[in-house]
Amino acid sequence: MIELSKIAALAGQPGLFQIKTPLKNGVMMESLDEKKTKVVAGATSKVSVLSEISIYTQSADGSVSLESVLQSLHEKYGASLPATSKSDGADLKNLLKSVLAEVDFDRVYVSDIKKLVTWYGILVANNPEIFAKPVSETKAEEKSEEKPAKKPKVAKTEANETVEKEKKAAEPKPKKPAAPKK
Repeated sequence: MIELSKIAALAGQPGLFQIKTPLKNGVMMESLDEKKTKVVAGATSKVSVLSEISIYTQSADGSVSLESVLQSLHEKYGASLPATSKSDGADLKNLLKSVLAEVDFDRVYVSDIKKLVTWYGILVANNPEIFAKPVSETKAEEKSEEKPAKKPKVAKTEANETVEKEKKAAEPKPKKPAAPKK
């Protein structure tokens, strides 16, 4: 299963690429389409890893990760979006607004939404497992539902700190090996 941290967009190249192996002069990348074209992205190439991309919002945080927007699109629309990268700007804005109500359209342009829709299509067609919840997440959710609420931690007081210092002082310290004689 490929993670978003292993998928990148390469400036000047259409589509998405899987990051394969680092090289001394760059990184080997393979296209996610059926052609599986291999490309070397040099040190001067602009590579954008999908897990590091975020979308501007008007919320207090200021942005939302691309991963959460892609996941929201998948939960709401599945494999087929109501708009394509060829749709007009209003349709694309409505699509994004339907999954991200607080999107900041002053800083998120129609061209950015077109990229989002294109990338979503590539990921759904070539790597649909990205949208499946990892087993570890599902198990963690089940465990969190079963466990009772944790007790709040007790704040440190001077008495607690003194007891901790005394315990540390009472513990035997490991001896350093003697230096060899000359």
